[in-house]
Amino acid sequence: MNLALERIVVHEKGRQDYLATLRAMREFTSRRDEHTADEIWLVEHPPVYTLGQGADGVAVENGIPVVRSDRGGDITYHGPGQVVLYALIDLARRAIKVKRFVWLLEQAVIDFLARSSIRAERREGAPGVYVDGAKIAALGIRVSRGRAYHGLALNVDMDLRPFSAIDPCGYPGLQVTRMRDLGLMADVGLVGKDLADHLISLLEKNA
Repeated sequence: MNLALERIVVHEKGRQDYLATLRAMREFTSRRDEHTADEIWLVEHPPVYTLGQGADGVAVENGIPVVRSDRGGDITYHGPGQVVLYALIDLARRAIKVKRFVWLLEQAVIDFLARSSIRAERREGAPGVYVDGAKIAALGIRVSRGRAYHGLALNVDMDLRPFSAIDPCGYPGLQVTRMRDLGLMADVGLVGKDLADHLISLLEKNA
């Protein structure tokens, strides 16, 4: 029995600096071995724009810092009121292909929202989760030696105005939404734990 495969450890880390969290993910991923349990980190970040590997340098003149990341994707915004779920998963050990892992991350959000009778969906060629054409969850990962890190960000009850200063995820005119605008008032911490449970269930079913 592979105990590392069966056990996923969830850490509720609260408000964390983005760059410090990125360094911690890289360190965890570089040091882990075949016996290291997979982990999910739940955080909120202070206001920050992050540039994925597909993003060009941008100038944003609203005082919010812009930092370079090593995840896939383009530019997005993180801020208070948004659940950021980092999934540090050994894909090779679980025999999960990258495309399938992206699907599982998206499905966790879709299933979570469906429980509140919100119909969310994917968009071909544009990773993430959408409700009525507006993006409610962004997604970006990196895989090193078969082990994934980064994850997804779900807009719960955040200020959406900083998105107007960028082309979210590289798509001009892309609308964004949040759970609050869909009539779902919820605590960010509770949403994070519930979302983690949905993802763990999907990963266990995939095993």
